[in-house]
Amino acid sequence: MTSIKRFILLFIIIYGPYVLAQNVTSAKRDTLNSIFKKSVKSLESYNYKDAIKYSSRLIDLSTLYKDDYHEFLGYDLLGTVYRKIDDSISAKANAEKALQIALECKSDSLISWSYVNLGVIYSENENTKDKGIVFFEKSVALNEKLKNEEEVYLIYINLAWSYLDLNQEDEAFKILKKANSISGNPKISRLNKEFIRFLFGRYHYQKKNYRLAKKKLISVAAVADQKAFHDLGGEVYNFLTKLYFDTGDYKNAYLSLEKTNYHDEKIFDAEKLEATEIASAKFNIREYQKDLDVALKKKKLSDELFKKTNQIKTAFIITTFVLLFALIAFFLLLNSRHKYVNKLQTKNIELTEAKEKAERLSKVKSKFFSTVSHELRTPLYGVIGISSILQEDKKLSEYTKDLNSLKFSADYLLALINDVLLLNKMDAEALKLEETPFQLNVLINSIIKSFEFSLEQNNNKLSVNIDNKVPNFLIGDSIRISQILMNLIGNAIKFNENGNVWLDVQYVEVTDEGKYKTKFIIKDDGIGIPEEKQEVIFEEFNQVVNENYSYKGTGLGLPIVKKLLDLYESDIYLKSDLGKGSEFSFFLDFKKNGNLKENMSNKSIDVIECTSENLNRDIHILVVDDNKINQKITQRILEKHYFTSSTANDGEEAILMIKEHDYDLVLMDINMPKMTGIEATLEVRKFNSKIPIIALTAVEVKEMRIKIFNSGMNDIIPKPYDVSQFLSTILKNLAK
Repeated sequence: MTSIKRFILLFIIIYGPYVLAQNVTSAKRDTLNSIFKKSVKSLESYNYKDAIKYSSRLIDLSTLYKDDYHEFLGYDLLGTVYRKIDDSISAKANAEKALQIALECKSDSLISWSYVNLGVIYSENENTKDKGIVFFEKSVALNEKLKNEEEVYLIYINLAWSYLDLNQEDEAFKILKKANSISGNPKISRLNKEFIRFLFGRYHYQKKNYRLAKKKLISVAAVADQKAFHDLGGEVYNFLTKLYFDTGDYKNAYLSLEKTNYHDEKIFDAEKLEATEIASAKFNIREYQKDLDVALKKKKLSDELFKKTNQIKTAFIITTFVLLFALIAFFLLLNSRHKYVNKLQTKNIELTEAKEKAERLSKVKSKFFSTVSHELRTPLYGVIGISSILQEDKKLSEYTKDLNSLKFSADYLLALINDVLLLNKMDAEALKLEETPFQLNVLINSIIKSFEFSLEQNNNKLSVNIDNKVPNFLIGDSIRISQILMNLIGNAIKFNENGNVWLDVQYVEVTDEGKYKTKFIIKDDGIGIPEEKQEVIFEEFNQVVNENYSYKGTGLGLPIVKKLLDLYESDIYLKSDLGKGSEFSFFLDFKKNGNLKENMSNKSIDVIECTSENLNRDIHILVVDDNKINQKITQRILEKHYFTSSTANDGEEAILMIKEHDYDLVLMDINMPKMTGIEATLEVRKFNSKIPIIALTAVEVKEMRIKIFNSGMNDIIPKPYDVSQFLSTILKNLAK
């Protein structure tokens, strides 16, 4: 526990501002910084002898230069070194000297720092833990005054830990609640948050609330395994072992003990090195003292040299035997190391083979998903396209509800296929974020429009609020943002009837990198989520079951949201009460698109009525597609808007028709027999560079975008067609 605290303190020391010694010249400060960094490096590499040497040198020069800040650092580092080698008397003396300097300088940050250092030193001794708690509480008071939540959070961990060690569970619980109240701060690390959750589990265990303790500890253990938090893993599995043993679950107690050993082995090498260096440092310190004694007694020993001859011989013999035993031990260790190296090489070969096999299986799985999803999408596009056309036919107005249900079902099945494909990509780590310009209000309006039928079906109302401080023209991955919002809003609508759903987009701050930190909140007043389900719902195929709702989903939406946010290095936060609704929130950083005028931010892009009549001329479009149903759907849409169209069944036929006729535009499918759309476009561009060619594709647009544009195509329309987007894209390219 204390090692974590001291690491954070060293980080603050190294990068902390120079609050003192303003009269010290730059050259002197650079000299002191150089010595300080050598001391820190020696400490981190367990070279305590050099750490003491450099820290002492730092104190001497700081005193000479009258630099209180670096003098403080020197004493603080000496206190840390002596604490590491278990010399508590020297550790306290140096830490108290550092505190004295901080008090004289009246620096709250350094005073708080010293209090934490003394708290760590005193809390490591069972007899002085109470005094350590006093110092921690003093540091908390100062850091709360300085509004330093990150430092306060770390001190809360130390405080709660100390109270639990003293079996003062109620006091520990008060501290843990305070820590939990600021856990939403995105600057607090995931590891420190998990330590607080672990201490909650330990609290319940010591209070003999075994059910709550087991739930919390298992959850933290899963994170420790996933994130390779070995210090945390060793602690949490140790208490799980005790819990299972106390409750008579000896099988799980044994399994937890094995996990404890696993995590302990992971940190064994570092601890072994540290222990060796500690022993060496203690030996060196004793040697320094021994040399001093020898110097003082040199004259006396010279007078008694004859009397000591036998003792010297004995010491020589003993030393010889010690060296002999040391040599034997060295050869035994070398032999043991050789065996371990051979085992390691064997394990590495097995691991490499397993890795190659896993990669092969992953490629096969990815190809399977890609092929199957494309084959499933193609007939679905027929259903969606025909139902869209029928919806617009006024003669079928009495079947509007049935057609809406048909299209909704087809859209749902398509979304399910896309979710499975997306989840497969994320598992294979093949998904990368893109940065493209987009309009926030257009993106959100498009999302709202897609939920019109669902809102009407469940009689829900969707309200949207966008903070005026959030720029409308942004740069980011609009597709992934849309997937996150659609999954969260979709869940809010599906699990709510006769209720309300709110989407709130809030400005937070402009980061140091010039990005706009934005908070998204999706809230509803639906059925809510039970507390025991609030962690597992982010796992694949897990969902809330309510007897009052017949809806059964796949349980993929929230896992997809969580994994997409992981790409942004962001977390999702959940607040929910059963029967009162739920609130999901997350933070994203965006670049502002400065190439566009912000005074257009409140204007949405209207769909232009695209017809051949509006262009004042007859437009002839060639539709190239090997699927007859897709040909028919595309032609029906074009004919309805007064375009003339012809069809070609593959790339070769398309090339011949373009040579023989003067078409105004070509709609080119990508995947076709004989010759693909990309190959056909490359041939067309050899004799006709002006005719607009628009790609029609059922595969992921991101996968093909570069190949499509490099072939000479002008634009892309993804299948199934959104009629408004379909017509707008045609009009845009005809206008060119």
